[in-house]
Amino acid sequence: MHMQNNYASPLDRHPIVVKYGGNALPAEDQPADLVLAEIAGLAADGTPVVLVHGGGPEIDRWLRDRGRDTERIDGLRVTDSVTLEVTEAVLCGTLNKRIVRGLAALGVHAVGISGEDGATITAEPSANRALGFVGDACTSDPRLVLALLQAGYVPVVAPLAMQRDAATALNVNADLAAAALAAALHAHAFVMITNVSRVLRNPPDPASAIDRLTVGEARAFAASPSCSGGMRPKIDAAVAAVTGGARAAYICGTSKRTIATAVAGAATIITA
Repeated sequence: MHMQNNYASPLDRHPIVVKYGGNALPAEDQPADLVLAEIAGLAADGTPVVLVHGGGPEIDRWLRDRGRDTERIDGLRVTDSVTLEVTEAVLCGTLNKRIVRGLAALGVHAVGISGEDGATITAEPSANRALGFVGDACTSDPRLVLALLQAGYVPVVAPLAMQRDAATALNVNADLAAAALAAALHAHAFVMITNVSRVLRNPPDPASAIDRLTVGEARAFAASPSCSGGMRPKIDAAVAAVTGGARAAYICGTSKRTIATAVAGAATIITA
């Protein structure tokens, strides 16, 4: 979910918001990251870029190393106080700073923040109290991100939200957090990079890839049995971003020039 905002952008160009999914992020010991290299190229050309990253697999590993099982309800991680502490450490510390270092090695002036900083992402506690410290109804105050962009930095945002009364952090779906920020920034493009090249109408059939959906078609697909697992929140996030102010949303996999090829059409594109 999202809300409209009245924040004036000081930028000459609307930014590109990239959501880099935890399942798509390379491990620390893997070769140079092509997505980060592309972001470095965009930044060098003067294109404002915001990177929002996931981290689910890394959080799972940290919890396993501590002997804790991961429980999910409707795809959302049940988050007690210990799980919240681990989530915050992994997202805001380990992964966020790994990405900042990767961009710095490519000559990018990157700044790592979390959604808590500047109340960039806020949320309400989930109505399902069994989920614990989980939030929904994400909204965004983009002023900190806009200030960083105006100063020439690439913001790298860990998708942890602040409860609206600032009482606690909340674990939120990273796609929906990124969508709230993309909407608030009126992004030129909201690109969600995941481990599939396009949304599939029939998941076992690669030939059923969907090239383009209107918001209405996307909502209908998200409500259908064909949209399952982690794809539903991505479709919901695309709809939230576009209806909230982003020009278009793109769901894609990684390639040599992921962002450019996605915007050129190598993605499932959701538009108004």
